[in-house]
Amino acid sequence: MRPDYILTLSCPDRTGIVYRVSGLLFEAGCNILDAQQFGDEESGRFFLRVHFDMASAGEEPAVRGRLQRLGEDYAMDWQLHDARRRARLLVLVSKQGHCLNDLLFRAHSRQLQVEVAAVASNHADFAALAGSYGIPFHHLPVSVDNRAQQERQILDLVERENIDLVVLARYMQILSPQLCAALAGRAINIHHSFLPSFKGAQPYHQAHARGVKIIGATAHYVTCDLDEGPIIEQDVARVDHAMTPRDLVRLGSDTESLVLARAVRRHVEHRILLNGHRTVVFR
Repeated sequence: MRPDYILTLSCPDRTGIVYRVSGLLFEAGCNILDAQQFGDEESGRFFLRVHFDMASAGEEPAVRGRLQRLGEDYAMDWQLHDARRRARLLVLVSKQGHCLNDLLFRAHSRQLQVEVAAVASNHADFAALAGSYGIPFHHLPVSVDNRAQQERQILDLVERENIDLVVLARYMQILSPQLCAALAGRAINIHHSFLPSFKGAQPYHQAHARGVKIIGATAHYVTCDLDEGPIIEQDVARVDHAMTPRDLVRLGSDTESLVLARAVRRHVEHRILLNGHRTVVFR
């Protein structure tokens, strides 16, 4: 089988971008399998994702060289990815394991093209769950006194395990600005509401007390601004007057798991491009 790659790029919008990219790939003997594009009038930027194959992996350096020259001509931010490489994940979790459990199953059953390289937590509750999948579990307790050291351990894990993406699967700790900066663009958080909404402790109890008719979940990139990172995926579920807080927790847990899995899939399939504080998400 011919090796296949995914090219993602953004640049100032102008005529001829698709023509130049497709012509470059044609001249290099590549075959385009799928392409999606978007021109944003507001920001004046153009976004493109191209999935293509080539005769052999040995052609990749030449294609990269051509892309480098084209990128300079068009002021492109571009990346070229091996489409068949499974992304390596570090999953951070605290005491709620529904998102972790969902991700582990999807990875194990190959519903997600990922390899969960490690699970880390400030609690020991899910060591057995990770172990049942043969995944190393790291118990990293955190307190006011050792927060910097604990975050250094997280970064050491990222570096040692060649982590591509850190997933905060209901990890109930606020990351320091230093850690956020170190993981910029490669850390996804799941928030227990359709942002902006009920924040803090017991969000579903707050929602129940207010008599809401929908609840939701939001997956976003982690930034120094708490719960304000670029949004990747959201969904909602209907609520009625007969539901108890426990019903809302159950419904919310299902929604959170689904939204986080979708966000991880979009990221590892290289379908997300940043557009300022927003995202372009190709389906």
